[in-house]
Amino acid sequence: MGLDIFEITVNFLKLAIIFLMMINMVPMLVWLERRGSAFIQNRLGPNRVGPLGLLQLVADAIKFITKEQFIPERATKALFLAAPVLALIPAALAFAAIPLSTDINVEPFQMLGHMWGPYVFHAQSAYINVGIIYVLGVSSLGAYGLLAAGWGSGNKYSLMGALRASAQMISYELALGLSIVGIIMTYGSFDFKEMIAAQAGPLKYSFIPEAISFLPNWGVFYQPLGALLFFVCTFAESNRLPFDLPESEGELVAGFHTEYGGFKMLLFFMGEYGHMMVGGALMAVFYFGGYAIPGWTDAEMYQHFLSGGNSATVASLLTSLVFLLSFCLKVGLFLWIFIWVRWTLPRFRYDHLMDLGWKTMLPWALANTVITAVVLYLTR
Repeated sequence: MGLDIFEITVNFLKLAIIFLMMINMVPMLVWLERRGSAFIQNRLGPNRVGPLGLLQLVADAIKFITKEQFIPERATKALFLAAPVLALIPAALAFAAIPLSTDINVEPFQMLGHMWGPYVFHAQSAYINVGIIYVLGVSSLGAYGLLAAGWGSGNKYSLMGALRASAQMISYELALGLSIVGIIMTYGSFDFKEMIAAQAGPLKYSFIPEAISFLPNWGVFYQPLGALLFFVCTFAESNRLPFDLPESEGELVAGFHTEYGGFKMLLFFMGEYGHMMVGGALMAVFYFGGYAIPGWTDAEMYQHFLSGGNSATVASLLTSLVFLLSFCLKVGLFLWIFIWVRWTLPRFRYDHLMDLGWKTMLPWALANTVITAVVLYLTR
């Protein structure tokens, strides 16, 4: 966490702020989903409580918190109560390892009669140099929360939804993992920051002598099939339409969270949207340059703020904030696509869902890995 009390305090606050930022994005995404779905279906959406219905979020929060906490008679109490927490924690832990912006360099300064610094603060809760392995490992634990909810509820519809969810997540995790192998081979690293750094500058293929100056050096131009497969798999991993068979209201009432309401139901919502944020952030890091801005490097941005009369610490902080905005815009675009697809495409039938995962996604992901290996061997 740090070498002195100041660094430990800042790192703890940073961890809390990133977690709260992720949690507070949930009501905004719910509002955006309601307004977006209403726009797509030519309806008004929430528009009564506050301007543009924004205060509807406050009303919903009050309802979730004050609603009666109900436990079914046949439920296994420990599993029933633990399941919502188990659904939220993997998404929060996975998001903690994703770099949101450039590092913040703090120059030495004097405070309370002591000299402090210098410090380097990462724009993420925890810097892990094998971030891909960590994120994949942690996010896959979300299946346990859904299984605990289905089994612990003592409800046949919940159990069927949980079994669907676990089978679906296992099926699509294979294709998701294989789709990432291509990008790992391309960059030769498991480190998110090294991947982002490798995507700087104009597009440069090893078999073309000159760079393509009007295109950024993003991973999507090296791994277009891998990007498509990965993005589709994130829909299945987060149980979003057209892959929301575990919740299919027409068949299973509400699936694994049929017996949940109030604050416990809110935790499931947070877990689902948390997985959406992780999926969008990974798409940005792997295939769209992460927090990088095409045409600008962090060194150029830093010098720009430094030349404006700011101190080195302030210039580093402003640089990090600009790149954080860039990252949020990219992730926001993918989150909107999640919402857009939900209100555009119909739900798959379950056998079609499994066929797509095993007979289409998995072979294409394996083919993408083999093709990437062959191309890298021939070009290097």
